[in-house]
Amino acid sequence: MNEEISRRLREAAEAHEPDRARILARVERGAADPTVRYRTRSIARSWPRAAIVALAVAGTLATGGLAVAAMGGAPAPRAKHHTPAVTSPTVTSTPTPSARRTTTTTAPTSPTTPSRPRPTPSADSRIQDGPLRSEGSIDAHSTIYWAQSNLILHTSQPLTSLTVELRIAQTGDVRDTGNWRTLPSDDFTVTVQESGGALRYRWVLKPGRTVPAGQHEFAAQYNHAVGIRKGTRDSYHVHAQSAGGSSAVWGGFTPTR
Repeated sequence: MNEEISRRLREAAEAHEPDRARILARVERGAADPTVRYRTRSIARSWPRAAIVALAVAGTLATGGLAVAAMGGAPAPRAKHHTPAVTSPTVTSTPTPSARRTTTTTAPTSPTTPSRPRPTPSADSRIQDGPLRSEGSIDAHSTIYWAQSNLILHTSQPLTSLTVELRIAQTGDVRDTGNWRTLPSDDFTVTVQESGGALRYRWVLKPGRTVPAGQHEFAAQYNHAVGIRKGTRDSYHVHAQSAGGSSAVWGGFTPTR
């Protein structure tokens, strides 16, 4: 009996061509109208047909599966579209160092032009008095045949009277070759004469003339015996008159190195 039923089911499944559209329509109507009722039959009478229908559906699915397989296999799954997440930019803060290493750069020292050394006054000199300040030196251009003695005179007040005298000791063949000053020559009476073992250069301010405040220079030029002349016995004397009274300075000449 069971074999007969199985055979009939197989034959029915092979011969059955289901109307899929009608089946889906009926399913949809049933889902849409739950009041539709179908006439039920007894289990004894309806089982063979129910079994046949089930087998038919299974056969339909199997046939559809074979057809799909014959066309190239199971349909490829639809690709999922992933929406890329928008990532907000990350701001990385730079830690502030607790201490920064500093480099100290020492500026190069620019070469300085050596200034003319100031003469060292001797024990028997007075280089500053009242508004006057003086400095005597041997000119750097002096040679073994010729020399020049310089006197720089500073005054902080105008002078109404001034006498400057340079004494060049006679050390051998000392002879006058000239003289000059930075003040106007017409303001002075100039004399050069040898007296008391020395060649004396003298500048006397003329009456009514005035020496302004500032720095002024007087120079005596002369020849001498060949060789390095020692001027240890040379000297200068200055006498002046200003609104503050009389003043005087004197001293010697320091060789310029």
